[in-house]
Amino acid sequence: MEITILSPGIYTYGAMLIGGVLRDAGHRVTLTRTPEVPMGSILLMSLFSTQHLLDPAIRDVIRAHRERGGRVYVGGPVSAAPEMVLGEIAPDAVVVGEGEETVVRLVEEGVSPDLPGIAFLDGGRTVVTPPAPPAPIERPLPLIPDDIGSQSIRGASAYIETHRGCIGGCTFCQVPRFFGRRVRSRSIESIIEEVKAFAAHGAKRLSISGGTGSLYGSSNGEMNPDAFIALLRGMAEVMGPKNISAPDIRVDCITDEILDAIKRYTIGWVFFGIESGSDRVLRMMGKGVKVRQVVEAVERCRKHRLHVAGSFIVGYPGETERDYMATKDLIATLLLDDTFVSAAEPIPGTPLADLVVKTPRHKNPTFMPHKSDYRALGLTESEARCLDLMIHADLFRKRVRIVNDEIFDAYLAEVRKQGKEIRAATDLILRYAGV
Repeated sequence: MEITILSPGIYTYGAMLIGGVLRDAGHRVTLTRTPEVPMGSILLMSLFSTQHLLDPAIRDVIRAHRERGGRVYVGGPVSAAPEMVLGEIAPDAVVVGEGEETVVRLVEEGVSPDLPGIAFLDGGRTVVTPPAPPAPIERPLPLIPDDIGSQSIRGASAYIETHRGCIGGCTFCQVPRFFGRRVRSRSIESIIEEVKAFAAHGAKRLSISGGTGSLYGSSNGEMNPDAFIALLRGMAEVMGPKNISAPDIRVDCITDEILDAIKRYTIGWVFFGIESGSDRVLRMMGKGVKVRQVVEAVERCRKHRLHVAGSFIVGYPGETERDYMATKDLIATLLLDDTFVSAAEPIPGTPLADLVVKTPRHKNPTFMPHKSDYRALGLTESEARCLDLMIHADLFRKRVRIVNDEIFDAYLAEVRKQGKEIRAATDLILRYAGV
């Protein structure tokens, strides 16, 4: 059977994984990043952003393919809200959750109420079948495109999934809702085989994915540093230490041995999801850590001569001016090597999305007009804090970056883009919540 998998903009690991599963099931599979009507009879879409549900190009491809008699199935993180997917872009069905086994039956048997793990429309009514069991953690090699080396996602050609699940409960994150809070790790042998396959296809740098990288090999919430270190060592032996990164790590999931291994076997960067300098906001976000632990983690990384980057989220519903100022103070204290600032974005199926539904519009920073220093720019409170923190973070980097007119304009364009997209996503969530 001819199958096209569309992963808009980038080759996601999930799209490559499903491609490998279908290839090994005997199907002819093509992987593309460009929204266009395929020649084959089946189109699978791997969609990872709520913005995809609002993209006219994606809607047009689905409509055109179905009008030609083709079938369209959608999977990926957007499947956390199947009713929304069906209502906005109208595929034949949605693969809900982990779909490695479901998708094979779906393309071979078609839509059926007896098939677990799918959603579809029946006479205008949304039908969601019982969930499929978690997919086996060991699986075939992914379908790796020959131009994978041309791709750069935060500097990496691809993110390799080493495990699924996360012990955290961050309210804005899909990982523990999509994969659960029990960590399931792949064998190191299968991961290294996959790394070799990516290298053979021209991948230049690989990153570890799976929530928090250092949770690889953990069990019952207990870390297994030896397993994670062996993983980094094995990957570096294939790719070279300057071509491996383990970016996303919780501040409470590090040890001296792990930091030594990151220094020895990777590009030498650690990326912490810090999010806020306010313990009150961290509690609201379900981070499970305190500001004190953030400071201690950054100090430990410095002792191991590692570069440290951090992400921050502003405009979380309930964040006060005092909370925001605490975040600015923390950035000034940490002197990070790099920072990433974003406004709080509700993702369907997360507690943050539920909170946004309950928050009156006039109290949500996403919609509240900013009335202070940046009021002449016509920004919302969330956008203004995002812009202000970007500028502030540049002044308190380990190496100061001067914000000239060009950089300011780029930051302003970015926060306006974020604001527009988050308002659109929020309105979509509110509409399906009946608000």
